[in-house]
Amino acid sequence: MKYCPHDYQTYATNFILQHPISAVFLDMGLGKSVITLTAIFDLVLDSFLIRKVLVIAPLRVARDTWPFEIEKWDHLKGMTYSVAIGTEQERKFALMRNVDVYIINRENVDWLVNKSGLPFDFDMVVVDELSSFKAYSSKRFKALRRVRPKVKRIVGLTGTPSGNGLMDLWAEIGILDMGQRLGRFITHYRNKFFTPEKRNQLVVFSYKPLPGAEDEIYRLISDITISMKNTDYIKLPGLVMNEISVWLPEKEQKAYDTIKRDLILSLEGRDIDAANAAALSGKLLQMANGAVYDENGGVAHLHDRKLDALEDIIEAANGKPVLVAYWFKHDLERILYRFPAVKLDSAASIRRWNDGKIPLAVIHPASAGHGLNLQAGGSTLVWFGLTWSLELYQQTNARLWRQGQKDTVVIHHIITKGTIDEDVIRALKRKDKVQTALIDAVKANLKEAVI
Repeated sequence: MKYCPHDYQTYATNFILQHPISAVFLDMGLGKSVITLTAIFDLVLDSFLIRKVLVIAPLRVARDTWPFEIEKWDHLKGMTYSVAIGTEQERKFALMRNVDVYIINRENVDWLVNKSGLPFDFDMVVVDELSSFKAYSSKRFKALRRVRPKVKRIVGLTGTPSGNGLMDLWAEIGILDMGQRLGRFITHYRNKFFTPEKRNQLVVFSYKPLPGAEDEIYRLISDITISMKNTDYIKLPGLVMNEISVWLPEKEQKAYDTIKRDLILSLEGRDIDAANAAALSGKLLQMANGAVYDENGGVAHLHDRKLDALEDIIEAANGKPVLVAYWFKHDLERILYRFPAVKLDSAASIRRWNDGKIPLAVIHPASAGHGLNLQAGGSTLVWFGLTWSLELYQQTNARLWRQGQKDTVVIHHIITKGTIDEDVIRALKRKDKVQTALIDAVKANLKEAVI
């Protein structure tokens, strides 16, 4: 296929070419893969500045999206690649091939650096979904940071740079610039720009930015960072965000209030125990959805209010395909027991969805949030269970609300009133404000560039 880039795509490609370190915050649907591959082609096959490129991506994106993009575009003809996924033997074989671009899933970064026995001799690295390196204590972060000095060029791509707040940026920017802009240590970054927000004596649960910190952080990273929102550069379909309220029955509301207050509950002869705040959050989310795990892994049923609401949505869709996002395994089991739904967990099922052959499908945001194009199969998404992660929330929404979608996208949120569901939806809205401020602060000024 002939590549006729939009102005913003040319601008982004040139930015990568002109900046050995680049953080490119591209909103979902703007074509970050082809933008980056165009720059790689120039660096490897035209200017010969780069010899060997490593692309790190989520598993499905590494397996499907990057190879598809390389083979799709005419202007990339001649670029060779190898996908290093599968067994250890298959990965080693792929990495020992003589090609231009090596593609690996992010789960195998630690293996590549510390266990494969192969030399890390890539002179350019592309991190697709940079936000997946926000956990500075993770093995993948530590492994990549260890070999980062060997890399001449590095590109970080994401549409959600600060899904959980500005604290995420230290690791994401640090893996690119080795701590030049936001400091080499998380403690220094935290002490300089944040103050404790929620704490219990010496234990700090969360931080908030100091006055003026946001602007200073944006200023410090602005020289290597550009951002683009899809609504600025492409015509997206209409988007309707809808909240559908359900209420717990009186008995179940009392059970919900009991575990919230006492951290323990006896339900249907089962003990439900929440040892800490994180466990309590999970139990409350489960109960809002209609069931909860006991201490032995069994499932105690509470109510079907969300299932009833989902049935109403499916009936109102009148045959139009509906995609349902679930979070807990027992949510999936109850949905599949009640409705003839198909789980999108394979290339074949995704293809059937996009071919319009699946009227009701279910996905988990953690496994289907990145890189999947589902817009051809439908335009209705239902959040049966919510997630605290703004990144997974936005990425999942973007599977349908993206370029190529022909219909208005309707996203329903089934909210159990008087429960933690209301806190989650408020938190997602607050986080979106922080992320929007970051993206706006480093937004590419395309008009000036064109002039």
